[in-house]
Amino acid sequence: MLRTCFSTRVPGRRADVSAPTSTITAVTPEGPEVAAVPAKRRRLRFIANPKAATGLVVLAFFCLIAIIGPWIAPFDPSARSSDLIQPPSGKHWFGTTHLGQDIFSQVLVGTRGVMFVGLLAGLVATTLSILIGVSAGFLGGAADDSLSALSNVFLVIPALPLIIIVASTIPSAGDLMVALVIGFTSWAWGARVLRAQTLSLRRRDYVEAARATGESTWRLITFEIMPNLTAIIASGFVGTVIFAVMSEITLAFIGISTISEWNWGTILFWAQSQQALAQGAWWWFVPAGLAIAVLGTALSLINFGIDEFVSPRLRSSGHTRVKTKDGHSVRMRVGFTPVLSSSREPVTPVVPRSHQEEVA
Repeated sequence: MLRTCFSTRVPGRRADVSAPTSTITAVTPEGPEVAAVPAKRRRLRFIANPKAATGLVVLAFFCLIAIIGPWIAPFDPSARSSDLIQPPSGKHWFGTTHLGQDIFSQVLVGTRGVMFVGLLAGLVATTLSILIGVSAGFLGGAADDSLSALSNVFLVIPALPLIIIVASTIPSAGDLMVALVIGFTSWAWGARVLRAQTLSLRRRDYVEAARATGESTWRLITFEIMPNLTAIIASGFVGTVIFAVMSEITLAFIGISTISEWNWGTILFWAQSQQALAQGAWWWFVPAGLAIAVLGTALSLINFGIDEFVSPRLRSSGHTRVKTKDGHSVRMRVGFTPVLSSSREPVTPVVPRSHQEEVA
């Protein structure tokens, strides 16, 4: 126990006149000493997210099929046979077309074109958005005005009509041309987002401290700015891949791109042109449609995982449980405050008097 007394005595006066004293007591906690355990940093938190992990696994599966699909296809996707419009069987897992072509082989071979266009367009658009957006936000001045004006010009260019014009003008335009057109017309929105975020980061204390030590501009951008933009860049890449995949399938479905190269849109094009639904040949369009839906879902799950990784509010949503006195557990959710009761009886909410008068 520690006792401290404060007393004031004025010279020349009586000694019994003093200010009240105060006592400070140091309280020592009882019980055994508990050693402080340092908090463990969770590594690979993004992969530990169920949504992100599921999306990455599915995306890796499609990438694997895109690489080995033409090698493991049981038939030539363009080869004809006498099995016309046959339902799925042991010989033809996804059935056949009106020419006896194996649909399973068409789906396997067509995966490469879809993934090639999506990933290449996403890579091109993301690279351009980083170069232009981050440079405009960090440099400022005339460079910012020029690059922002360039972004505004490309922002209003419609990508899909431009792709249709290019594909119609150049008959030999293949997946590479489609991917490049999508990539060169889809970077503007990501560049504006990166520019806005860079403007808020370039005057931070750690950036100013690095600048004061004499770091060059490219080192400031690479080691101080870019690590804080990783999540935004990844989210923009995923969004561009989704758009590129849907654009490639749309072009093939409406017959704009070449139909000599197989992809999922080409399968749907032939199914629609031959009235597969009217003939009851559901196996002709269902596998390709499911592949498109599964790939889109995987990319969306990765995007959701990135959002939860960046935002602590989304990351902790629905992961906190509170136990009541009777042993029940209540799951805490963002935006909701549960009423915890010590008994099993339901809790009746109290309605304010003014609300009761309005209802009456």
